[in-house]
Amino acid sequence: MATEAKDRPDVRVMTEINIIAQLSNARLERNLPDGMSAAQFSVLSHFMRRGGVESPAQLAKAFQVTKGAMTNTLQRLEAQGFVTIVGDQVDGRRKLVTLTQVGARAFDAGIAALRPQLEAMRAAFTDDEFKAALPFLQALRVWLDENR
Repeated sequence: MATEAKDRPDVRVMTEINIIAQLSNARLERNLPDGMSAAQFSVLSHFMRRGGVESPAQLAKAFQVTKGAMTNTLQRLEAQGFVTIVGDQVDGRRKLVTLTQVGARAFDAGIAALRPQLEAMRAAFTDDEFKAALPFLQALRVWLDENR
């Protein structure tokens, strides 16, 4: 008897990841400081993790969104003083985005707002459980990233 698609381990893993993403994004949105969206927080998180300067096109590619969607998010972040967007000195057609100190503090405020939720999650699972999940999740992320 053939296994139904919904019962295959690969389908079940991707279904779980999608559900986790929906639940965590909803929780994130509810707990972020007023005026900050999950998309904006994700961009701040990206810069906090990687640092540096990136173009809107690079960010759109990294987040797998349209350039228009990323431009909208970046304009909102710039209006709040969280990022700066300047013209590229080498290629005047290109823009460059950097995180500001205000943006770094906004990220820290977002993390602080999420802290009670994160602590509750940490209390529900052991460090060993989190560590055990990491190798597979990291390998899956790398594979998905390399096979866009």
